[in-house]
Amino acid sequence: MEALEIARWQFGITTVYHFLMVPLTIGLGLVVASLQTMWFVTGREQYLRMTKFWGKLFLINFIMGVATGLVQEFQFGMAWSEYSRFVGDVFGAPLAMESLLAFFTESIFLGLWIFGWKRLPKPVHLLSIWAATLASLASAYFILAANSWMQHPVGVELVDGRAVMTDVWAVLTNNTLLVAFPHTLFGAFSVAGGFLLGIAWYHLYKRRRDGIDTVDAAGKVVVGSNPAIGRDRTDHKVWLQSLRIGAVVALISFAGVSLTGDLQAKLMFQQQPMKMAAAEAACHDGTGFSVLSIGDIGSRNCDDVKAVVELPGLLSFLANGDFHTDVKGVNTLIPEYQQKYGSVLPDDPAYGERAGQPVQYVPVMAVTYWGFRIMITFGMLAAAAAAVALWLVRKGTVPESKWLMRLAVFGILAPFGANSAGWIFTEMGRQPFVVAPNPDFSGIDNVFMFTAAAVSPGVSLGELVFSVSAFTLVYLTLLVVEVRLLAVYCRGGVPSAMPELLHRDREDSEDRDSDGGTGGKDDGDVLAFAY
Repeated sequence: MEALEIARWQFGITTVYHFLMVPLTIGLGLVVASLQTMWFVTGREQYLRMTKFWGKLFLINFIMGVATGLVQEFQFGMAWSEYSRFVGDVFGAPLAMESLLAFFTESIFLGLWIFGWKRLPKPVHLLSIWAATLASLASAYFILAANSWMQHPVGVELVDGRAVMTDVWAVLTNNTLLVAFPHTLFGAFSVAGGFLLGIAWYHLYKRRRDGIDTVDAAGKVVVGSNPAIGRDRTDHKVWLQSLRIGAVVALISFAGVSLTGDLQAKLMFQQQPMKMAAAEAACHDGTGFSVLSIGDIGSRNCDDVKAVVELPGLLSFLANGDFHTDVKGVNTLIPEYQQKYGSVLPDDPAYGERAGQPVQYVPVMAVTYWGFRIMITFGMLAAAAAAVALWLVRKGTVPESKWLMRLAVFGILAPFGANSAGWIFTEMGRQPFVVAPNPDFSGIDNVFMFTAAAVSPGVSLGELVFSVSAFTLVYLTLLVVEVRLLAVYCRGGVPSAMPELLHRDREDSEDRDSDGGTGGKDDGDVLAFAY
Protein backbone atom coordinates (compact mmCIF):
# COMPACT_ATOMS: atom_id res chain seq x y z
CA MET A 1 0.00 0.00 0.00
CA GLU A 2 1.36 3.43 -0.94
CA ALA A 3 0.68 7.04 0.03
CA LEU A 4 -1.50 7.71 -3.03
CA GLU A 5 -3.91 4.94 -2.12
CA ILE A 6 -4.23 6.09 1.49
CA ALA A 7 -4.71 9.69 0.38
CA ARG A 8 -7.56 8.61 -1.88
CA TRP A 9 -9.17 6.64 0.95
CA GLN A 10 -8.90 9.67 3.22
CA PHE A 11 -10.53 12.02 0.75
CA GLY A 12 -13.17 9.42 -0.07
CA ILE A 13 -14.12 8.84 3.56
CA THR A 14 -14.39 12.52 4.41
CA THR A 15 -16.25 13.38 1.20
CA VAL A 16 -18.80 10.57 1.33
CA TYR A 17 -19.51 11.25 5.01
CA HIS A 18 -19.99 14.96 4.35
CA PHE A 19 -22.26 14.19 1.41
CA LEU A 20 -24.63 12.34 3.73
CA MET A 21 -25.52 15.72 5.28
CA VAL A 22 -25.61 17.80 2.10
CA PRO A 23 -28.75 16.42 0.41
CA LEU A 24 -30.73 16.40 3.65
CA THR A 25 -29.71 20.00 4.38
CA ILE A 26 -30.71 21.19 0.91
CA GLY A 27 -33.95 19.23 0.65
CA LEU A 28 -35.15 19.67 4.22
CA GLY A 29 -34.28 23.37 4.22
CA LEU A 30 -36.61 24.03 1.29
CA VAL A 31 -39.34 21.91 2.91
CA VAL A 32 -39.07 23.90 6.15
CA ALA A 33 -39.19 27.21 4.26
CA SER A 34 -42.30 26.05 2.39
CA LEU A 35 -43.99 24.92 5.61
CA GLN A 36 -43.34 28.26 7.27
CA THR A 37 -44.77 29.97 4.20
CA MET A 38 -47.93 27.89 4.58
CA TRP A 39 -48.17 28.93 8.23
CA PHE A 40 -47.62 32.59 7.28
CA VAL A 41 -50.38 32.42 4.65
CA THR A 42 -52.98 30.28 6.48
CA GLY A 43 -52.20 30.87 10.17
CA ARG A 44 -52.88 27.17 10.89
CA GLU A 45 -50.93 25.87 13.83
CA GLN A 46 -50.21 22.51 12.23
CA TYR A 47 -47.84 24.30 9.85
CA LEU A 48 -46.13 26.09 12.73
CA ARG A 49 -45.58 22.79 14.49
CA MET A 50 -44.28 21.20 11.31
CA THR A 51 -41.93 24.13 10.76
CA LYS A 52 -40.45 23.91 14.22
CA PHE A 53 -40.16 20.12 14.37
CA TRP A 54 -38.60 19.63 10.95
CA GLY A 55 -36.62 22.83 11.43
CA LYS A 56 -34.97 21.43 14.54
CA LEU A 57 -33.86 18.30 12.68
CA PHE A 58 -32.66 20.51 9.84
CA LEU A 59 -30.48 22.49 12.25
CA ILE A 60 -28.89 19.39 13.77
CA ASN A 61 -27.98 18.13 10.33
CA PHE A 62 -26.80 21.56 9.16
CA ILE A 63 -24.38 21.92 12.07
CA MET A 64 -22.85 18.51 11.38
CA GLY A 65 -22.61 19.38 7.69
CA VAL A 66 -20.67 22.56 8.46
CA ALA A 67 -18.28 20.73 10.79
CA THR A 68 -17.47 18.06 8.20
CA GLY A 69 -17.54 20.41 5.21
CA LEU A 70 -14.77 22.62 6.57
CA VAL A 71 -12.42 19.63 6.46
CA GLN A 72 -12.93 19.33 2.71
CA GLU A 73 -11.22 22.68 2.11
CA PHE A 74 -8.18 21.65 4.15
CA GLN A 75 -7.84 18.38 2.23
CA PHE A 76 -6.55 20.23 -0.82
CA GLY A 77 -3.51 21.48 1.06
CA MET A 78 -2.96 18.44 3.26
CA ALA A 79 -2.63 15.52 0.86
CA TRP A 80 -3.34 17.04 -2.56
CA SER A 81 -1.04 20.06 -2.90
CA GLU A 82 0.00 19.20 -6.46
CA TYR A 83 -3.63 18.99 -7.44
CA SER A 84 -4.25 22.37 -5.79
CA ARG A 85 -1.44 23.94 -7.82
CA PHE A 86 -2.91 22.57 -11.03
CA VAL A 87 -6.53 23.63 -10.47
CA GLY A 88 -6.05 26.58 -8.10
CA ASP A 89 -6.48 29.28 -10.75
CA VAL A 90 -9.80 27.71 -11.79
CA PHE A 91 -11.15 26.69 -8.40
CA GLY A 92 -10.39 30.05 -6.82
CA ALA A 93 -13.43 31.75 -8.35
CA PRO A 94 -16.24 29.25 -7.61
CA LEU A 95 -14.90 28.30 -4.17
CA ALA A 96 -14.52 31.97 -3.21
CA MET A 97 -18.07 32.63 -4.34
CA GLU A 98 -19.26 29.65 -2.32
CA SER A 99 -17.49 30.76 0.87
CA LEU A 100 -17.74 34.55 0.73
CA LEU A 101 -21.13 34.88 -0.93
CA ALA A 102 -23.28 31.77 -0.51
CA PHE A 103 -22.11 30.35 2.82
CA PHE A 104 -21.83 33.80 4.40
CA THR A 105 -25.40 34.64 3.39
CA GLU A 106 -26.66 31.23 4.48
CA SER A 107 -25.06 31.51 7.93
CA ILE A 108 -26.23 35.07 8.60
CA PHE A 109 -29.85 34.50 7.67
CA LEU A 110 -30.01 31.11 9.35
CA GLY A 111 -28.86 32.80 12.56
CA LEU A 112 -31.59 35.41 12.15
CA TRP A 113 -34.13 32.64 11.65
CA ILE A 114 -33.02 30.65 14.69
CA PHE A 115 -33.02 33.55 17.12
CA GLY A 116 -35.68 35.64 15.42
CA TRP A 117 -38.78 33.78 16.61
CA LYS A 118 -41.10 36.36 18.22
CA ARG A 119 -38.35 38.97 17.83
CA LEU A 120 -38.51 39.69 14.11
CA PRO A 121 -41.66 40.65 12.20
CA LYS A 122 -43.19 37.59 10.60
CA PRO A 123 -42.42 38.62 6.99
CA VAL A 124 -38.78 39.33 7.86
CA HIS A 125 -38.49 36.05 9.76
CA LEU A 126 -39.95 34.16 6.80
CA LEU A 127 -37.58 35.96 4.45
CA SER A 128 -34.68 34.81 6.62
CA ILE A 129 -35.31 31.09 6.14
CA TRP A 130 -35.86 31.57 2.40
CA ALA A 131 -32.63 33.57 2.10
CA ALA A 132 -30.74 30.84 3.99
CA THR A 133 -32.14 28.00 1.90
CA LEU A 134 -31.65 29.77 -1.42
CA ALA A 135 -28.08 30.56 -0.39
CA SER A 136 -27.57 26.85 0.27
CA LEU A 137 -28.64 26.20 -3.33
CA ALA A 138 -26.13 28.78 -4.53
CA SER A 139 -23.49 27.10 -2.39
CA ALA A 140 -24.25 23.75 -4.01
CA TYR A 141 -24.09 25.36 -7.45
CA PHE A 142 -20.61 26.79 -6.92
CA ILE A 143 -19.29 23.54 -5.43
CA LEU A 144 -20.71 21.59 -8.36
CA ALA A 145 -19.15 24.12 -10.74
CA ALA A 146 -15.74 23.13 -9.40
CA ASN A 147 -16.54 19.41 -9.47
CA SER A 148 -18.04 19.58 -12.96
CA TRP A 149 -14.88 21.26 -14.20
CA MET A 150 -12.94 18.21 -12.97
CA GLN A 151 -15.29 16.06 -15.05
CA HIS A 152 -15.23 18.36 -18.08
CA PRO A 153 -12.60 21.15 -18.15
CA VAL A 154 -13.77 24.30 -19.98
CA GLY A 155 -12.80 27.97 -20.09
CA VAL A 156 -9.08 27.34 -19.54
CA GLU A 157 -5.75 26.98 -21.25
CA LEU A 158 -2.61 25.15 -20.20
CA VAL A 159 0.21 27.51 -19.18
CA ASP A 160 3.48 26.12 -17.82
CA GLY A 161 1.79 22.90 -16.79
CA ARG A 162 -1.08 24.64 -14.95
CA ALA A 163 -4.69 25.18 -15.92
CA VAL A 164 -5.28 28.93 -16.20
CA MET A 165 -8.85 30.18 -16.39
CA THR A 166 -9.64 32.31 -19.42
CA ASP A 167 -13.44 32.43 -19.19
CA VAL A 168 -15.16 32.29 -15.79
CA TRP A 169 -18.57 32.35 -17.47
CA ALA A 170 -17.71 29.14 -19.32
CA VAL A 171 -16.79 27.52 -15.99
CA LEU A 172 -20.05 28.65 -14.39
CA THR A 173 -22.18 27.54 -17.35
CA ASN A 174 -20.41 24.25 -18.03
CA ASN A 175 -22.92 21.89 -19.69
CA THR A 176 -21.88 19.19 -17.23
CA LEU A 177 -22.77 21.55 -14.38
CA LEU A 178 -26.12 22.55 -15.89
CA VAL A 179 -27.18 18.90 -15.83
CA ALA A 180 -25.47 17.87 -12.58
CA PHE A 181 -27.04 20.70 -10.55
CA PRO A 182 -30.73 19.81 -11.08
CA HIS A 183 -29.84 16.11 -10.77
CA THR A 184 -28.28 16.83 -7.37
CA LEU A 185 -31.24 18.94 -6.28
CA PHE A 186 -33.77 16.26 -7.15
CA GLY A 187 -31.60 13.76 -5.30
CA ALA A 188 -31.67 16.05 -2.26
CA PHE A 189 -35.47 16.35 -2.45
CA SER A 190 -35.76 12.56 -2.57
CA VAL A 191 -33.76 12.36 0.68
CA ALA A 192 -35.99 14.95 2.34
CA GLY A 193 -39.13 13.20 1.09
CA GLY A 194 -38.05 9.83 2.46
CA PHE A 195 -37.04 11.49 5.74
CA LEU A 196 -40.49 13.04 6.22
CA LEU A 197 -42.27 9.87 5.18
CA GLY A 198 -40.40 7.52 7.52
CA ILE A 199 -40.59 9.70 10.64
CA ALA A 200 -44.22 10.68 10.08
CA TRP A 201 -45.14 7.02 9.59
CA TYR A 202 -43.50 6.20 12.92
CA HIS A 203 -45.58 8.80 14.76
CA LEU A 204 -48.85 7.81 13.12
CA TYR A 205 -48.10 4.21 14.06
CA LYS A 206 -47.28 5.31 17.61
CA ARG A 207 -50.65 7.05 17.88
CA ARG A 208 -52.31 3.81 16.76
CA ARG A 209 -50.25 1.66 19.12
CA ASP A 210 -51.01 3.91 22.09
CA GLY A 211 -54.72 3.76 21.36
CA ILE A 212 -55.04 7.47 20.63
CA ASP A 213 -56.22 6.94 17.06
CA THR A 214 -58.52 4.08 16.05
CA VAL A 215 -60.31 3.05 12.88
CA ASP A 216 -64.00 2.49 12.26
CA ALA A 217 -65.64 -0.41 10.48
CA ALA A 218 -64.81 1.11 7.11
CA GLY A 219 -61.14 1.43 8.05
CA LYS A 220 -61.30 5.21 8.29
CA VAL A 221 -59.37 6.91 11.07
CA VAL A 222 -61.07 8.09 14.25
CA VAL A 223 -58.73 10.76 15.57
CA GLY A 224 -58.28 10.80 19.34
CA SER A 225 -56.45 13.11 21.69
CA ASN A 226 -54.15 13.05 24.72
CA PRO A 227 -52.99 16.63 25.32
CA ALA A 228 -50.98 15.64 28.39
CA ILE A 229 -48.36 14.08 26.13
CA GLY A 230 -48.78 16.51 23.24
CA ARG A 231 -50.88 14.10 21.18
CA ASP A 232 -53.87 16.28 20.33
CA ARG A 233 -55.85 16.41 17.11
CA THR A 234 -53.46 18.92 15.54
CA ASP A 235 -50.63 16.47 16.20
CA HIS A 236 -52.41 13.96 13.96
CA LYS A 237 -52.64 16.56 11.19
CA VAL A 238 -48.92 17.26 11.55
CA TRP A 239 -47.89 13.68 10.88
CA LEU A 240 -50.52 12.86 8.27
CA GLN A 241 -49.70 15.95 6.25
CA SER A 242 -45.93 15.43 6.70
CA LEU A 243 -46.25 11.88 5.39
CA ARG A 244 -48.25 12.95 2.37
CA ILE A 245 -45.91 15.83 1.60
CA GLY A 246 -42.91 13.54 1.94
CA ALA A 247 -44.42 10.93 -0.37
CA VAL A 248 -45.36 13.49 -3.04
CA VAL A 249 -41.91 15.10 -2.86
CA ALA A 250 -40.28 11.66 -3.17
CA LEU A 251 -42.33 10.78 -6.25
CA ILE A 252 -41.70 14.11 -7.99
CA SER A 253 -38.01 13.83 -7.11
CA PHE A 254 -37.74 10.36 -8.65
CA ALA A 255 -39.20 11.67 -11.89
CA GLY A 256 -36.76 14.59 -11.83
CA VAL A 257 -33.79 12.37 -11.01
CA SER A 258 -34.70 10.00 -13.84
CA LEU A 259 -34.98 12.78 -16.41
CA THR A 260 -31.80 14.62 -15.40
CA GLY A 261 -29.98 11.32 -14.92
CA ASP A 262 -30.72 10.36 -18.52
CA LEU A 263 -29.32 13.70 -19.71
CA GLN A 264 -26.29 13.26 -17.50
CA ALA A 265 -25.65 9.74 -18.80
CA LYS A 266 -25.73 10.96 -22.40
CA LEU A 267 -23.14 13.62 -21.56
CA MET A 268 -20.95 11.05 -19.80
CA PHE A 269 -20.97 8.81 -22.86
CA GLN A 270 -19.55 11.77 -24.81
CA GLN A 271 -17.16 13.16 -22.23
CA GLN A 272 -16.04 10.08 -20.29
CA PRO A 273 -16.87 7.03 -22.41
CA MET A 274 -14.67 4.70 -20.33
CA LYS A 275 -16.64 5.53 -17.17
CA MET A 276 -19.93 4.54 -18.76
CA ALA A 277 -18.50 1.46 -20.45
CA ALA A 278 -17.19 0.31 -17.06
CA ALA A 279 -20.56 1.12 -15.48
CA GLU A 280 -22.16 -1.35 -17.88
CA ALA A 281 -19.28 -3.85 -17.78
CA ALA A 282 -19.52 -3.41 -21.57
CA CYS A 283 -16.34 -5.08 -22.74
CA HIS A 284 -17.30 -5.11 -26.41
CA ASP A 285 -19.09 -2.68 -28.71
CA GLY A 286 -22.84 -3.14 -28.75
CA THR A 287 -26.27 -1.78 -27.88
CA GLY A 288 -27.32 -4.02 -24.98
CA PHE A 289 -27.72 -2.84 -21.38
CA SER A 290 -26.44 -5.34 -18.81
CA VAL A 291 -29.05 -6.10 -16.18
CA LEU A 292 -26.70 -8.64 -14.60
CA SER A 293 -23.10 -9.52 -15.37
CA ILE A 294 -20.99 -12.08 -13.56
CA GLY A 295 -17.30 -12.73 -13.20
CA ASP A 296 -14.40 -11.04 -11.46
CA ILE A 297 -15.55 -7.50 -12.20
CA GLY A 298 -13.02 -6.14 -9.70
CA SER A 299 -10.12 -7.49 -11.77
CA ARG A 300 -10.63 -4.83 -14.49
CA ASN A 301 -10.10 -7.64 -16.98
CA CYS A 302 -12.94 -7.91 -19.46
CA ASP A 303 -12.09 -11.54 -20.16
CA ASP A 304 -13.43 -12.33 -16.67
CA VAL A 305 -16.82 -10.64 -17.19
CA LYS A 306 -19.88 -12.13 -18.89
CA ALA A 307 -23.33 -10.59 -19.33
CA VAL A 308 -26.04 -12.96 -18.09
CA VAL A 309 -29.14 -10.80 -18.58
CA GLU A 310 -29.06 -8.05 -21.20
CA LEU A 311 -31.68 -5.69 -22.65
CA PRO A 312 -30.95 -5.12 -26.36
CA GLY A 313 -30.91 -1.52 -27.53
CA LEU A 314 -31.22 0.08 -24.08
CA LEU A 315 -27.54 1.02 -23.76
CA SER A 316 -27.69 2.70 -27.16
CA PHE A 317 -30.77 4.63 -26.03
CA LEU A 318 -29.01 5.81 -22.87
CA ALA A 319 -26.01 6.95 -24.89
CA ASN A 320 -27.48 8.22 -28.15
CA GLY A 321 -31.26 8.35 -27.87
CA ASP A 322 -31.78 5.51 -30.36
CA PHE A 323 -31.78 1.71 -30.14
CA HIS A 324 -29.35 0.72 -32.88
CA THR A 325 -26.09 2.73 -32.67
CA ASP A 326 -23.23 0.69 -31.20
CA VAL A 327 -21.61 2.02 -28.05
CA LYS A 328 -17.86 1.58 -27.71
CA GLY A 329 -16.83 -1.02 -25.19
CA VAL A 330 -13.84 -1.21 -22.86
CA ASN A 331 -11.69 -3.24 -25.27
CA THR A 332 -12.16 -0.63 -27.99
CA LEU A 333 -11.58 2.34 -25.69
CA ILE A 334 -8.36 1.14 -24.03
CA PRO A 335 -6.13 1.51 -27.13
CA GLU A 336 -7.77 4.87 -27.93
CA TYR A 337 -6.94 6.18 -24.45
CA GLN A 338 -3.40 4.78 -24.66
CA GLN A 339 -2.82 6.48 -28.00
CA LYS A 340 -4.05 9.87 -26.74
CA TYR A 341 -2.66 9.92 -23.19
CA GLY A 342 0.08 7.32 -23.15
CA SER A 343 0.31 3.78 -21.88
CA VAL A 344 2.64 4.61 -18.98
CA LEU A 345 2.87 7.48 -16.51
CA PRO A 346 5.21 10.25 -17.78
CA ASP A 347 8.82 10.44 -16.68
CA ASP A 348 8.19 13.49 -14.52
CA PRO A 349 9.31 14.30 -10.96
CA ALA A 350 5.65 14.85 -10.02
CA TYR A 351 5.07 11.10 -10.27
CA GLY A 352 8.05 10.12 -8.12
CA GLU A 353 8.54 6.37 -8.06
CA ARG A 354 5.30 5.90 -9.99
CA ALA A 355 6.83 7.37 -13.19
CA GLY A 356 6.92 4.80 -15.95
CA GLN A 357 4.25 2.58 -14.42
CA PRO A 358 1.45 1.35 -16.73
CA VAL A 359 -1.69 3.47 -16.70
CA GLN A 360 -4.86 1.53 -15.86
CA TYR A 361 -7.58 3.32 -17.80
CA VAL A 362 -10.36 0.97 -16.69
CA PRO A 363 -11.81 1.99 -13.32
CA VAL A 364 -12.73 -0.71 -10.83
CA MET A 365 -15.80 -2.14 -12.54
CA ALA A 366 -17.13 -3.59 -9.30
CA VAL A 367 -17.53 0.01 -8.07
CA THR A 368 -18.87 1.58 -11.26
CA TYR A 369 -21.10 -1.36 -12.24
CA TRP A 370 -22.73 -1.92 -8.86
CA GLY A 371 -22.64 1.74 -7.88
CA PHE A 372 -24.71 2.59 -10.94
CA ARG A 373 -27.21 -0.17 -10.19
CA ILE A 374 -27.44 0.54 -6.46
CA MET A 375 -28.19 4.17 -7.29
CA ILE A 376 -31.02 3.20 -9.65
CA THR A 377 -32.39 0.39 -7.46
CA PHE A 378 -32.53 2.42 -4.25
CA GLY A 379 -34.12 5.33 -6.11
CA MET A 380 -36.83 3.06 -7.54
CA LEU A 381 -37.45 1.47 -4.13
CA ALA A 382 -37.87 4.89 -2.52
CA ALA A 383 -40.35 5.97 -5.20
CA ALA A 384 -42.30 2.71 -4.95
CA ALA A 385 -42.44 3.06 -1.16
CA ALA A 386 -43.79 6.61 -1.51
CA ALA A 387 -46.55 5.46 -3.87
CA VAL A 388 -47.52 2.60 -1.53
CA ALA A 389 -47.51 4.95 1.46
CA LEU A 390 -49.89 7.38 -0.26
CA TRP A 391 -52.28 4.51 -0.92
CA LEU A 392 -52.09 3.11 2.62
CA VAL A 393 -52.81 6.46 4.29
CA ARG A 394 -55.76 7.35 2.06
CA LYS A 395 -58.13 6.82 5.03
CA GLY A 396 -56.19 9.03 7.39
CA THR A 397 -53.74 6.78 9.23
CA VAL A 398 -51.24 3.95 8.78
CA PRO A 399 -51.77 0.23 9.42
CA GLU A 400 -51.08 -0.92 12.96
CA SER A 401 -48.14 -3.07 11.87
CA LYS A 402 -44.79 -2.93 13.61
CA TRP A 403 -43.03 -4.46 10.61
CA LEU A 404 -44.43 -1.89 8.20
CA MET A 405 -43.38 0.86 10.60
CA ARG A 406 -39.84 -0.53 10.79
CA LEU A 407 -39.74 -0.83 7.01
CA ALA A 408 -40.82 2.80 6.65
CA VAL A 409 -38.17 3.98 9.12
CA PHE A 410 -35.38 1.95 7.53
CA GLY A 411 -36.63 3.15 4.16
CA ILE A 412 -35.23 6.56 5.09
CA LEU A 413 -31.82 5.11 4.23
CA ALA A 414 -32.73 4.23 0.61
CA PRO A 415 -32.44 7.78 -0.85
CA PHE A 416 -29.25 8.32 1.16
CA GLY A 417 -27.86 5.12 -0.36
CA ALA A 418 -28.87 6.18 -3.87
CA ASN A 419 -27.18 9.57 -3.48
CA SER A 420 -23.99 8.13 -2.02
CA ALA A 421 -23.77 5.36 -4.63
CA GLY A 422 -24.22 7.90 -7.42
CA TRP A 423 -21.54 10.16 -6.00
CA ILE A 424 -19.06 7.28 -5.57
CA PHE A 425 -19.78 6.08 -9.11
CA THR A 426 -19.18 9.56 -10.53
CA GLU A 427 -15.89 10.10 -8.73
CA MET A 428 -14.43 6.59 -8.92
CA GLY A 429 -15.40 6.24 -12.57
CA ARG A 430 -13.20 9.21 -13.48
CA GLN A 431 -10.02 7.33 -12.56
CA PRO A 432 -7.14 7.30 -13.41
CA PHE A 433 -7.75 11.04 -13.87
CA VAL A 434 -8.34 13.53 -11.09
CA VAL A 435 -9.13 16.04 -13.86
CA ALA A 436 -10.63 14.15 -16.78
CA PRO A 437 -9.58 15.05 -20.34
CA ASN A 438 -11.86 16.26 -23.10
CA PRO A 439 -10.84 14.06 -26.03
CA ASP A 440 -13.34 15.60 -28.44
CA PHE A 441 -12.78 19.29 -27.69
CA SER A 442 -9.94 20.99 -29.56
CA GLY A 443 -7.82 23.52 -27.72
CA ILE A 444 -8.38 22.10 -24.24
CA ASP A 445 -7.74 18.42 -24.82
CA ASN A 446 -4.36 18.74 -23.08
CA VAL A 447 -5.94 19.95 -19.83
CA PHE A 448 -6.05 16.84 -17.67
CA MET A 449 -4.23 15.41 -14.68
CA PHE A 450 -3.51 11.88 -13.59
CA THR A 451 -4.42 11.17 -9.97
CA ALA A 452 -0.93 9.77 -9.48
CA ALA A 453 0.53 13.28 -9.96
CA ALA A 454 -1.93 15.06 -7.66
CA VAL A 455 -0.87 13.81 -4.23
CA SER A 456 1.38 15.93 -1.99
CA PRO A 457 5.01 14.78 -2.45
CA GLY A 458 6.05 15.71 1.08
CA VAL A 459 3.41 13.66 2.91
CA SER A 460 4.59 10.28 4.11
CA LEU A 461 2.66 7.03 4.24
CA GLY A 462 2.77 7.06 8.05
CA GLU A 463 1.32 10.57 8.24
CA LEU A 464 -1.50 9.62 5.91
CA VAL A 465 -2.27 6.41 7.81
CA PHE A 466 -2.43 8.39 11.06
CA SER A 467 -4.62 11.13 9.60
CA VAL A 468 -7.06 8.76 7.90
CA SER A 469 -7.34 6.75 11.12
CA ALA A 470 -7.97 9.91 13.12
CA PHE A 471 -10.53 11.23 10.63
CA THR A 472 -12.34 7.90 10.57
CA LEU A 473 -12.52 7.77 14.36
CA VAL A 474 -13.68 11.39 14.69
CA TYR A 475 -16.25 11.02 11.92
CA LEU A 476 -17.54 7.80 13.41
CA THR A 477 -18.00 9.63 16.71
CA LEU A 478 -19.80 12.48 14.97
CA LEU A 479 -22.03 9.98 13.19
CA VAL A 480 -23.02 8.39 16.49
CA VAL A 481 -23.72 11.82 17.98
CA GLU A 482 -25.84 12.97 15.04
CA VAL A 483 -27.85 9.76 14.77
CA ARG A 484 -28.48 9.82 18.51
CA LEU A 485 -29.59 13.47 18.46
CA LEU A 486 -31.87 12.89 15.49
CA ALA A 487 -33.32 9.75 17.09
CA VAL A 488 -34.00 11.47 20.41
CA TYR A 489 -35.77 14.44 18.85
CA CYS A 490 -37.61 12.29 16.32
CA ARG A 491 -39.01 10.07 19.07
CA GLY A 492 -39.92 13.14 21.10
CA GLY A 493 -42.18 14.40 18.34
CA VAL A 494 -43.36 17.99 18.10
CA PRO A 495 -43.00 18.62 21.87
CA SER A 496 -39.24 18.11 21.48
CA ALA A 497 -39.22 21.35 19.48
CA MET A 498 -42.17 22.99 21.24
CA PRO A 499 -42.07 21.90 24.91
CA GLU A 500 -44.80 24.40 25.73
CA LEU A 501 -47.30 22.03 24.11
CA LEU A 502 -47.06 19.74 27.12
CA HIS A 503 -48.46 22.51 29.34
CA ARG A 504 -51.52 23.25 27.28
CA ASP A 505 -54.87 22.26 28.67
CA ARG A 506 -57.04 22.72 25.62
CA GLU A 507 -57.53 19.79 23.29
CA ASP A 508 -58.04 21.53 19.98
CA SER A 509 -55.57 24.25 19.10
CA GLU A 510 -57.16 25.39 15.84
CA ASP A 511 -58.48 28.60 17.45
CA ARG A 512 -55.23 29.62 19.17
CA ASP A 513 -53.60 32.88 18.25
CA SER A 514 -51.88 32.64 14.88
CA ASP A 515 -48.38 33.35 16.24
CA GLY A 516 -48.29 29.91 17.81
CA GLY A 517 -48.17 31.24 21.37
CA THR A 518 -49.67 29.64 24.44
CA GLY A 519 -52.82 31.66 24.60
CA GLY A 520 -51.01 34.89 25.33
CA LYS A 521 -48.19 33.50 27.43
CA ASP A 522 -44.75 33.90 25.83
CA ASP A 523 -42.46 31.03 26.71
CA GLY A 524 -39.53 33.25 25.68
CA ASP A 525 -37.14 30.33 25.39
CA VAL A 526 -35.72 30.73 21.92
CA LEU A 527 -32.86 28.37 22.76
CA ALA A 528 -35.33 25.58 23.46
CA PHE A 529 -35.99 25.64 19.73
CA ALA A 530 -32.48 26.46 18.57
CA TYR A 531 -30.89 23.65 20.49
